[in-house]
Amino acid sequence: MTDHTEHVEIALTDELLGIRRRLHRHPERSFKEFETSMRLRNMLESHGITVLDNPLDTGVIGEIKGEHDGPQIGLRADIDALPVHEDSGLVFASENEGVMHACGHDIHMTSLLGAAFWLAAHRELIHGTIRLVFQPAEELGQGARAVADAGLVDGLDAMIGTHNNPDYKPGQIAVGVDPMMAGCVKFRVNLHAQGTHAGYPHRGTGPLEAMAAMVLSLQTIVSRNASPFHPLVISVTEVHGGDVWNVVPAEAGFQGTARYFHREDGDLAERRFRQVIESTAAAYDIAVDYVWDDFQRPLVSDPDLATLAMSHVPEYAQLEPIHPSMAGEDFAEYEGHTRLLFAFIGSNGSEGCADLHSPKFVALDDAVKTGAEFYANSALEVLEHLS
Repeated sequence: MTDHTEHVEIALTDELLGIRRRLHRHPERSFKEFETSMRLRNMLESHGITVLDNPLDTGVIGEIKGEHDGPQIGLRADIDALPVHEDSGLVFASENEGVMHACGHDIHMTSLLGAAFWLAAHRELIHGTIRLVFQPAEELGQGARAVADAGLVDGLDAMIGTHNNPDYKPGQIAVGVDPMMAGCVKFRVNLHAQGTHAGYPHRGTGPLEAMAAMVLSLQTIVSRNASPFHPLVISVTEVHGGDVWNVVPAEAGFQGTARYFHREDGDLAERRFRQVIESTAAAYDIAVDYVWDDFQRPLVSDPDLATLAMSHVPEYAQLEPIHPSMAGEDFAEYEGHTRLLFAFIGSNGSEGCADLHSPKFVALDDAVKTGAEFYANSALEVLEHLS
């Protein structure tokens, strides 16, 4: 790389450890990350990093201009927490009742800060501009879209993101050209029938039998329509209908989610979903309305950038194969605006460790170092590659 021939090493300093603990102690829900945003702003400014105007209520956008002209890229970390009561046993467990960084976003923020502090102190190596995107509301699947709609990623030639992954150990990084996180669908179905006395079911058109038929039939989309070589999940997660033992209800409904990695599978699931719902409602002579909200695309890195990262990761970390996740990640929303590079950063790796979103989830401190080095090295590599 121009003026930079060795990989970046970032120490896990007392400052970074303290930051990680403060952020973990004070988690905040999506779009309510007010204290978190204030802390991030102050820490960036204390290291001489410019903080840009942000029309959103939460989130922080920093900027590091290199000493040389070049492209503009973004580094993104999500900042929100989950409505989970922490049971991790950590001495720095959440002090905000019922809220926890159960997805490790405190690791993401601290890693990006570690990279930002190093990059700000080595501007002579930067050929271009690095925008630091501390994004709100990833857990709602709405934060990336809000950031993009606010114009905060306009003009970027690439975006780099990470997510900690407890299936890998600190010091391990999974990055590549394969799909990493699933496309996400929320669906909801409402059935409208003619309620009646439970002793006279022939005088109505109860919705419960139709709902049961729909729920069972939806499972055949995966078992009988989708390729067994392409992961596809359709899960009904909530049903409702009726509240009296001797009344056939007039209304019922259910909701759930679909997850996919390939666009054609998402299209297949939607087409068959509509056919099952509409034809079953007709067969039972009831009315139905439904929503199929395909709100988040699968997350796949740009092949060129992923190949670049794969060639450099072994210089400072252990490169691992991608084990794709059926969880969603709204970083994929930035694909409509720029090229993406994304990596899993090992955060635990011990046998039987708690998974993401568990009240017992523990991300190890050493994950901060791995994440920070991926951010910093990838930023310099991508800037040079795009120059």
